[in-house]
Amino acid sequence: MKSINFIVPSEFAGQRIDKIISVLYPEFTRSHMQRIIDQGFVRVNCKAVDKSFRPLEYAQVEFTPPEPRPLYIVAQEIPLDVRYEDSDLLVVNKPKGIVVHPAAGNYDGTLVNALMNYCQADLSGINGVIRPGIVHRIDKDTSGLLLVAKNDFAHKSLAAQLKEHSITREYRAVVHGQLKQVEGVIDAPIGRSKKDRKKMCVTDINAKNALTHYFLLEQFDNFAYICLRLETGRTHQIRVHMASIGHPVAGDLVYGTQNGIKYLGGQCLHAALIGFKHPRDGRYIEISAELPDYFEDFLRRIKA
Repeated sequence: MKSINFIVPSEFAGQRIDKIISVLYPEFTRSHMQRIIDQGFVRVNCKAVDKSFRPLEYAQVEFTPPEPRPLYIVAQEIPLDVRYEDSDLLVVNKPKGIVVHPAAGNYDGTLVNALMNYCQADLSGINGVIRPGIVHRIDKDTSGLLLVAKNDFAHKSLAAQLKEHSITREYRAVVHGQLKQVEGVIDAPIGRSKKDRKKMCVTDINAKNALTHYFLLEQFDNFAYICLRLETGRTHQIRVHMASIGHPVAGDLVYGTQNGIKYLGGQCLHAALIGFKHPRDGRYIEISAELPDYFEDFLRRIKA
């Protein structure tokens, strides 16, 4: 992988090197950085250091993240709900509770394992062996539509559309509380939380811009059923944004109340529509997915 070089900013002088790197480069968790440092991949002023090293202001830091060890992903016969398919791509309706791709603790039973079986060798290789064909992701406990590329040509085109924010992505959610307005826009940058590296938050520090539109569909006593449209696709964007305005997604035990609706098994959030230009001929394709049973059941409960 490409080496990363930087000068220690004055506000980080005297702090542990593992913390500095994980804050400046949030794609590396602190625990991950500690392992990299222990393996001798981090140098300060041309000398290898340990994870407790505290560099001074303007120290020169260089590190080269080791190449990830290749994993052999096993094809598994797991049912797939395919909503669109051609020779370049497919759109899959992911059920709640399914992880998109293998990672620590989830090396099988994922959407990728199912895709390996369904598509055989017809998946793009841009994201490597761990995430073949995966153009974008949704959380384990979010249901709904995902784009999958069968070849690198399609993958590059779809990834470019995501980067340009030209793909239509519409979600449905149930959130806590009563909305004061029938529609709104949340324009707030999102970055990794300093208090908990596994969580994201609204912050101005090492953050990326994030924009979410929401529209009230139906108001209940203690909940609101809403539609959301994303202009950006940050990690946990809808969950973070709705929690930031005091309306966390129902069932979200990470960004909502710890006394949440546990029988939902996670957030009541569904990727209901996706629209994109076909990589091959540019025609606009829009696919929708009806609300899943868990979502419909919850709506019936709060309407009663």
